[in-house]
Amino acid sequence: MANTPYPQSYYAASANAVPQRPALQGEVETDICIIGAGYTGLSSALFLLENGFKVSIVEAAKVGFGASGRNGGQIVNSYSRDIDVIERSVGQQQAQLLGQMAFEGGRIIRERVATYGIDCALKDGGVFAALKPKQMDHLESQKRLWERYGHTQLELLDQKRIRDVVGCENYIGGLLDMSGGHIHPLNLALGEAAAVESLGGVIYEQSPAIRIERGANPVVHTPQGKIRSKFIIVAGNAYLGNLVPELAAKSMPCGTQVIATEPLSDELARSLLPQDYCVEDCNYLLDYYRLTEDKRLIFGGGVVYGARDPENIEAIIRPKLLKAFPQLKDVKIDYAWTGNFLLTLSRLPQVGRIGDNIYYSQGCSGHGVTYTHLAGKVLAEALRGQAERFDAFAGLPHYPFPGGQMLRVPFSALGAWYYSLRDKLGF
Repeated sequence: MANTPYPQSYYAASANAVPQRPALQGEVETDICIIGAGYTGLSSALFLLENGFKVSIVEAAKVGFGASGRNGGQIVNSYSRDIDVIERSVGQQQAQLLGQMAFEGGRIIRERVATYGIDCALKDGGVFAALKPKQMDHLESQKRLWERYGHTQLELLDQKRIRDVVGCENYIGGLLDMSGGHIHPLNLALGEAAAVESLGGVIYEQSPAIRIERGANPVVHTPQGKIRSKFIIVAGNAYLGNLVPELAAKSMPCGTQVIATEPLSDELARSLLPQDYCVEDCNYLLDYYRLTEDKRLIFGGGVVYGARDPENIEAIIRPKLLKAFPQLKDVKIDYAWTGNFLLTLSRLPQVGRIGDNIYYSQGCSGHGVTYTHLAGKVLAEALRGQAERFDAFAGLPHYPFPGGQMLRVPFSALGAWYYSLRDKLGF
């Protein structure tokens, strides 16, 4: 069987040392079989192992191969739809539960890093940057909303104050969230995988799930083996394919592009991000960036609906970089890569159960770093018989994309164009 390596990203090039993990061979029995060794699968495994379950993970490629090891590395709180939108959709009681959980994922990451000594360059502080007055109005209302749910580590930044934290002339203000922050995302996943193994969990790499045999004791089949278990957690997200047809119908893989510059001088790096916070702007198709430990600027943005890999990623992202920081016009780009995330029509995660024993969480819609860590805890709670928080997510309404799988890409691209035009026109 072919060995699928990590894509050529800055993260893969700077990753901590990793052990060789075997492919699944033959038949194995366990309590819980998890499909996917990204954040959702790893977080679920850790919570389950800590509660005495026997856990095995099958991974199609390598730990953190998908979005977990390729994202912008930003700890961003809440969901891709904010809590007031959820309140209008599902009512106060369900929204209250979801609101209370909206800031938990970042805390879980920090707890994991501290408990298991994970070396992932964790830094505190994230900025939402406003380009237009309407975006600033939204940040002001978001601050009030988040504070209503007990999230208080927030500071509104006026035009003068934002210059203290971001060396970009385009912003009129922003919101600083000190419980946000940034990490080396692949090293976080690798550290969590090591923690899973330290607790007796088993991870099989290069072992794609090709079929699920449903029943009282479901079986996950891979090319060279199978795992029989009491329960399955499906955590493949954008890399699941059609393994579970019910999950493919209401979601769409999307690609996002990221570049990393050559190392910058200390002076130049400090002029861009004096406090070493991460930043994302408030546009519908947003740009996001941060510094690495070795003073590179990681810059990402844009969406490719349907998750095609663009031929020239630098050509897509470099103009966005230079619009924010024209002083980087002579800086070399050392790495350019793409990664897929899973989008839902509501932009809220899909959580649920198929039959009595197949659980799933997917569709983070761009807020995966924090949400996936929360999802692992919520899934583990449900498997322990504490389903209130699981049910709050499972009760969210979800709909198929207009046009079905055939037309979802052009329809979504048209919608994104519309909102991008609104951003440009200041609506």
